[in-house]
Amino acid sequence: MDFNTVNRFALRLGATFSTVALLACGSPSTAQREIVQPLPGINIEAQTGFRAYLESVATRARREGVSQRTIDAVLPTLSFDESVAALDRRFAPTPAGQSFPSFGPEMAKRINAAKIRQGRQVYADEAARLVAIEQKTGVPGSIMVAIFGHETNYGTLLGSTDLPRALATLAYEGRRRDLFEGELIAVLKMVDMGVPRTVLRGSYAGAFGYPQFLPSVYLKLAKDGDGDGKAEIWSSRADAFASIANYMVAAGWRRGEPWGFAVSVPATLNVAAIASRERVAKCARAVERHSEWKTIREWKALGVAPYGGVWPNDDKIEASLLLTPGLDAQGYLLTRNYRAILDYNCSNYYAMSVGLLADGVRN
Repeated sequence: MDFNTVNRFALRLGATFSTVALLACGSPSTAQREIVQPLPGINIEAQTGFRAYLESVATRARREGVSQRTIDAVLPTLSFDESVAALDRRFAPTPAGQSFPSFGPEMAKRINAAKIRQGRQVYADEAARLVAIEQKTGVPGSIMVAIFGHETNYGTLLGSTDLPRALATLAYEGRRRDLFEGELIAVLKMVDMGVPRTVLRGSYAGAFGYPQFLPSVYLKLAKDGDGDGKAEIWSSRADAFASIANYMVAAGWRRGEPWGFAVSVPATLNVAAIASRERVAKCARAVERHSEWKTIREWKALGVAPYGGVWPNDDKIEASLLLTPGLDAQGYLLTRNYRAILDYNCSNYYAMSVGLLADGVRN
């Protein structure tokens, strides 16, 4: 998809997305979160108990094999970060029924000519490495570049928050203690492995490096892409791309399938008859807007047609339909690979913009 096509989609979507419920689960990018100012007047640090809580963390860390040396080097240096707590409250999940930003303006903010040009340059600079990773994993280089571009603006916005302090704050605050205490333990394990404390900086919610991995994801999926025996996703594009591809494979990426494509939908299509009854444990609010799964052959039989007239080669590929509101009943057919992108960031805004940016980078 060339940039003009992407732009036309963005303009058309801006005109037709009059409701905002279609793409629920939207969330700001890491870079956006970093520049939001903390809420004033919150003085949780005055509360007692933070030090006692860290003692319980130390006990768990020892039980999970973290050395006393690392525990002593990290935990006593931590203090409660009021600004992190304020940001976490500000970006609490949107309650069901509350409105979301409309899709068209969101796409216009996330995808533009400059971002596509930057992505194409990154691809050109790293083409040999990206092709090698794609051949090994089946994940297109354009998808790796698009995620790199969305997460950190191609490595220029990594975040500057101290990860151990932020994670300790979020865990102590308690709203999502199970998640953030586990991530704090993972950070301690990274230090134990020899990862320098100085590179453990990122978003207020604990994501770091070019791919903005959480520490637990780093431990499970980070890869050495340049053969130096290290997975330095905070400074090595090779390691970052290899790690992103490894993540997508673990999330179920299918070699040779597209992520999705724009389609025209006949006015006679009975949308209610193809509504999904799928129940998913993760990302349910985004997935509930998708139709049931059908093969490409079945979508053809229903009169759905791709813009440009080019279908995937395999009629047995399964896809779900995401309809846009409006008189033209425009929509997208989305494959299992789209779900892999959703696994990376549970937002239709995010997954769609990654796919469209990847199309712009590739063409």
